[in-house]
Formats: sequence, C-alpha cells, structure tokens
Amino acid sequence: MQITKQRYYTPEEYLELEEAAEYKSEYIDGQIIPIAGGTANHNRIAGNFYAVLNFAFRQQEYEVFNSDMRLWIHQKHIYTYPDVTVIAGEPEFFHNRTDIITNPQLIVEVLSKSTKNYDREDQFQVYRTISTFQEYLLIDQTRIHVEQFSKIGKKQWTLREYDEEDEAIALVTVQFEISLQDLYNKVKFEPVEAEPESTDVEGLG
Repeated sequence: MQITKQRYYTPEEYLELEEAAEYKSEYIDGQIIPIAGGTANHNRIAGNFYAVLNFAFRQQEYEVFNSDMRLWIHQKHIYTYPDVTVIAGEPEFFHNRTDIITNPQLIVEVLSKSTKNYDREDQFQVYRTISTFQEYLLIDQTRIHVEQFSKIGKKQWTLREYDEEDEAIALVTVQFEISLQDLYNKVKFEPVEAEPESTDVEGLG
C-alpha cells in the first residue's frame, strides 16, 4: 500500500497562503485544513450572539470579534477562527498583526454535525491551554440546546446546560445575559422524522 506523505507547512507559509486564499482554512501544527461553509442556521445563531453582545459591550472594557478574526494558540501551534470571541481589555495581537489575536476570555462555537465532537472535546482541550481563556459556549444549531463551561479554578470547570426557550444564558466571566429566544431568533429547525410504526405480524400465516 502506498502511503502519501503530507506536506508540512510553516506558520509563515500558512499565513501567506491564507492572505491569497478565496476561502478560510485552519492551521494545525503544520497541516492546513479547509473550513467548511456554514449553514444558514449557523450564521443566524453566531450573528445573533455577536450582535447582541457587541451592542451590550459598546461602553465597557470588552471587545467582541466574529469568525473573521484569527486566533493563534501558541502551545498547540494552531491558527483557528472561533465563531465569536470576547476579549477583556485590549486585544493582544500576534507579532503586531491586527488580524491575529492571542488573549480570548470567552469563546463561542456553533456546533455542526461534522464538528460537534471535535468542538466539545479536542477543540475545548486546545482552548484550555490559553491562559486567558475562562468560558466556553457550545450552541446546537439543530435544536435549542447550549452547553456553558466556566473555569472555577486550576484544571476545574463547571458545566451548565440550557434547553428551554424561556431561559436566559447568564455569562459567568462577564456581566451579560441573552435569552434563548433572542439567540435562536429566525432559526428554522428541520422537522424530526417520526419513527416508523412496527407492523404486528403475530397470528399471520
């Protein structure tokens, strides 16, 4: 069996390619991984959260970025694009590049079928290597369901879940609330297919 060796890209090569690329890609320790396009629901949810959060923090010492802002994770040699990022105080830019940040406090990811396990496990583990990172929200786009992880101590995190339309998410690391109605505004869920009824064949024949 022939094994194809993957090419290793330096971070500098990735950034150069990314600037000229038509579509965004992540960089994971030498490998360049294309980012799949988001669905309408993905964009609605991320846009709703970003818009409300950005307006709420307009007079506060926080800055909110959407998925156009790149994040550099030094310990893992990863460049990625979180759906929503909140920074306390001034952004710390990598090598003075205003398109790369390094000091997120809160990260929000909208889950998709292809990335939900990665976002919940591997990605969360990667994000936890960032010293400023304190809160993580995972938002389901196929149903009303949000997982909120917040740091309470060294290597200690708590989990709270939201799944009722009349609930409101209260952030832990910053003073902010958003109702699930506002978060899921204009989101159209696909109908759940009913289980086919079993046919009773007892007594036939």
